[in-house]
Amino acid sequence: MTAAHFQHASHRRMSLFPPNRRYRGAGGHPNRVSRETSSGLRESKGGRIAEAQTNRRARGCGGASRRSVRTAVKIETAKYIERNIPVTELLSEDALSIIEANAEVLLEEVGVAFVENPEALERWKAAGAHINGERVRIPKGLARKLCETAPSKFTQHARNPERNVEIGGNTLVTAPVYGPPFVRDADGGRRYATMDDFKNFVKLGYMSKYLHHSGGTVCEPTDVPVNKRHLDMLLAHMTLSDKPFMGSVTEPSRAQDSVEMCEILFGKDFVQENTVMTSLININSPMTFDATMMGALEVYAANNQACIVSPFIVGGAMAPVSVMGTLTQVLAEVMAGIAYSQIIRPGAPVIFGTFVTSIDMNSGAPTFGTPEASQILYGAGQLARRMGLPFRSGGGLCGSKLPDAQAAYETAHTHNAALMGGVNFMLHSCGWLEGGLVCSYEKFVMDADQLGTLQKMAAGVDTSEEAQAMDAIREVGPGGHYLGCAHTQANFKEAFWRTDLLDYKPFETWDEEGARDTQALASARVKKLLADYQQPQLDPGIHAKLVEYVETKKASMPDAFV
Repeated sequence: MTAAHFQHASHRRMSLFPPNRRYRGAGGHPNRVSRETSSGLRESKGGRIAEAQTNRRARGCGGASRRSVRTAVKIETAKYIERNIPVTELLSEDALSIIEANAEVLLEEVGVAFVENPEALERWKAAGAHINGERVRIPKGLARKLCETAPSKFTQHARNPERNVEIGGNTLVTAPVYGPPFVRDADGGRRYATMDDFKNFVKLGYMSKYLHHSGGTVCEPTDVPVNKRHLDMLLAHMTLSDKPFMGSVTEPSRAQDSVEMCEILFGKDFVQENTVMTSLININSPMTFDATMMGALEVYAANNQACIVSPFIVGGAMAPVSVMGTLTQVLAEVMAGIAYSQIIRPGAPVIFGTFVTSIDMNSGAPTFGTPEASQILYGAGQLARRMGLPFRSGGGLCGSKLPDAQAAYETAHTHNAALMGGVNFMLHSCGWLEGGLVCSYEKFVMDADQLGTLQKMAAGVDTSEEAQAMDAIREVGPGGHYLGCAHTQANFKEAFWRTDLLDYKPFETWDEEGARDTQALASARVKKLLADYQQPQLDPGIHAKLVEYVETKKASMPDAFV
């Protein structure tokens, strides 16, 4: 069993089949190389109540106008989450100290392998590490010292400045699933992903209010050659959305292509002085750093672009079965990877990444949404905060083949753990199905809707005079109701989180409307969002230069599907 069977380590999988060949059984998946800021001014309590009273007097007139407003297409993006709630501190000070000490022992005594990368070995030697073949043994304290130059937070700029995100501190940024070679929808079932699917998911991400980030390889478009698809994917992110996005990591040259396309989009000087990409660098656990991933990290770090340095671990296969043992390995691997990024360029932005799941000892398949995975997430978050680094983990993870109850249970567990565990960048926050092999249209919008609950929960409890509602309690008195009182009328629009998907209608109404389950509701919402999609404006000259770059790059090399 390898990481290639499961998750976002999609840089390892390259299609072994013609791109139009349908999946025909287990093992047939491609193997790849791979605001609305409700920012308005807060009204005074008296003003809001007066407005509510006026609205009640005006009830019954202007119905057509109100309906027009309700049905108009709105493309809203909530500001990235800022936590006003405490995070879960699962491990004691003693436990954390043990993990940190043991990780230092691992780096010094066992070491890490930097394979097929002699330049990296020379850099480590110059930094003070001991080199034996491809094994790098790092003296105690050296990796942590090197990591100290990494920033505790950074801004990732979007081409629309209103979509910029802050990564680190008390923030949480959500990004969609990454890497599936397959897609699924209610009409077409499970199939290989195409470039049209990829564009659809970018559009859905742009239209999703609580999705702050466009992501990267939202699905793997197998109808485009392996050596050229990164160009089409980047072009889609840059032109179909104005949210921040991720760069390519499947080859160092493709990372360089990502930088050069960003220089067209943002300007060369701006890219060198600001972070415009956050990209995923997976570690080959246990304790191995391959040349492909490290080559991409070298490009991004040298150009001041952020990297998520993230072990990919299935507990019991790539790390010990125990939480403490796994956390020790995670910390050692992350420190080595981040330290190397700082050797390349001190101050380069990085994210402490963790992707850990457990294994079904009966089938060998990975499991998701488990208690152990949440424990590791909480512990890794504490370790990241002690290092003063942004933290990546979590997501809408599940092992289910369909967007069913299993998918909902497991996704909810990982969503909530990410919120409470202090995650700053949540990759795979929507769309993930079948252990990361499938990006589901329906689950994408189901998960994206639920992200709104995290936004609401993270805001904490309003303790203002208005929220104390003493005037409302006095107004209603014993035996009354609050439906028509001034406080309710002034606050009901924003008092409760409201779903754009789930059904709360009476049984009779639900039955008359087709007795639709959640997947059916989600399927209808997918169609509506894609129909309502409006492409964000982009300077025509910049657009033309991006298209020319992609066409020139494609023409410079033959197609390759391996």
